[in-house]
Amino acid sequence: MAAIPLLLILLITIGDVLAPASVRLSPVLIAAPAMTASFTGPLLTGCVGLVAVGAQIGINVWEGALTAPSRLAELLTLVLVSVLIVLFRSVLDRRARELSRVRAVAHVAQKVLLRPLPDRVGPLRIASVYLAAEPGAEIGGDLYAAARTSHATRLIIGDVRGSGLTAVADASLVLGAFRAIAHWPVPLTDLVAHLDTALSAERTEPADQAPGAGESFVTAAVLEIPDDRYVVRMVNCGHPPPILLRDSTVKALESPAPALPLGLGDLAADRYHVEDFPFEDGDLLLLYTDGVIEARDAKGTFYPLTARLPSWDGEGPQPLVDHLRHDLLSHIGGHPGDDAALVALERRRPGG
Repeated sequence: MAAIPLLLILLITIGDVLAPASVRLSPVLIAAPAMTASFTGPLLTGCVGLVAVGAQIGINVWEGALTAPSRLAELLTLVLVSVLIVLFRSVLDRRARELSRVRAVAHVAQKVLLRPLPDRVGPLRIASVYLAAEPGAEIGGDLYAAARTSHATRLIIGDVRGSGLTAVADASLVLGAFRAIAHWPVPLTDLVAHLDTALSAERTEPADQAPGAGESFVTAAVLEIPDDRYVVRMVNCGHPPPILLRDSTVKALESPAPALPLGLGDLAADRYHVEDFPFEDGDLLLLYTDGVIEARDAKGTFYPLTARLPSWDGEGPQPLVDHLRHDLLSHIGGHPGDDAALVALERRRPGG
């Protein structure tokens, strides 16, 4: 790339020397440092600017007009503009370094908040995909997490109503509360009640003055998969039902009486009920947020998740979420307009 502006300087110099006296090409020399600044830093830009100034002086000497007022004005303009280009490039480089540091910190913070799910937990193989609606972000208002007890694996997938910093704050609060208690052998209903209490109590703090605070809630599905029983136990708090894939069949695990979303306080008190569904070796369980099923194409058609699943002929949770991610992005034809999360689970015998 650095050879291109140098070649441009050479061509302009030869063209100016060989052209008739009435044709002046040397003023175009300023294009060389300007071009260099578009792809490299101030040091190389300054070097190219010096070469351009040297070429301007050489042309003036060759044509015997070194001290002509018009030539001196051209030379001074070239010097000043080259210096300005180098200064602007220096500022851009400094801003780019600052932005890189901020992105690195944000990347670490987001990974801490939404920790990657392990590939294997107990008898389960797990895979996940997260598509954030905010460009450049890795987390938004959707959430998921997994935790082990002495005899089971617990998972949560949820979706915060709303967007922006308030949604991220609520997501972090739910994740923190889940990680704090999910490892303990408390009943699943108590775990969900703890999540609701933590979210509701935080919003009553006087210091919480964030825009939209207290106006959102969190839909969630909290699951427990025992090691010694072929079932999945679930408390559904207004979340889209998980989908069970067994052989060539697709079945939504609908809850007859789902609880209210988290964060509604007394409205949802004592309304949590655990429901059991069969979950055998080789079964796949797909958890997702409404950002998946509410994604629309250019015609406004929702993504038909349950209709697409029977056509999938792969094996394992990772190929499944990779397939759905590609299919979803193809359906919407670009970046998602809402956060979307997918988590796939497969039960395997020990050593399987």
